[in-house]
Amino acid sequence: MAILGGGVGGAGNPVGGSFTGPAEALEIIGDHCFAYGGISTAVNTPGTNYLSFTSGNYYAVVNVQCYNTVDDSSKINWEFELNGTKIFEYTQEGRAASIGIHMGEGNAMIISPYTEVIVRGISTGTEVAGAVVLTGRIYRTRD
Repeated sequence: MAILGGGVGGAGNPVGGSFTGPAEALEIIGDHCFAYGGISTAVNTPGTNYLSFTSGNYYAVVNVQCYNTVDDSSKINWEFELNGTKIFEYTQEGRAASIGIHMGEGNAMIISPYTEVIVRGISTGTEVAGAVVLTGRIYRTRD
């Protein structure tokens, strides 16, 4: 049985399975979850939120992959927040300058129930294009 809920306000996709384009919400199909931030421009201040959602009555085991999509040495600082607390961050150069270790393997996370999640990209100089993809699985919590 599919678990509903996941987007901001706890609303989920009860139909599931239809990709309608980039979104900042967490989408749920059955026991799987995903979110696509799409290619957007990371700005310097205050940064660009690529993903922003609140989890529902479940916990999620996810992998978040961040991409600096430019072909030069421009940098993006990626920040990960849970309930307003920054849990980690790293800086990533464009594809031609280096292939960041975080691109291929992603960042593994466990997201607790009813947790606000933000993945933000901040340009360290001029505006830089980036993208974020989250995939994972959700597990029911017991009431």
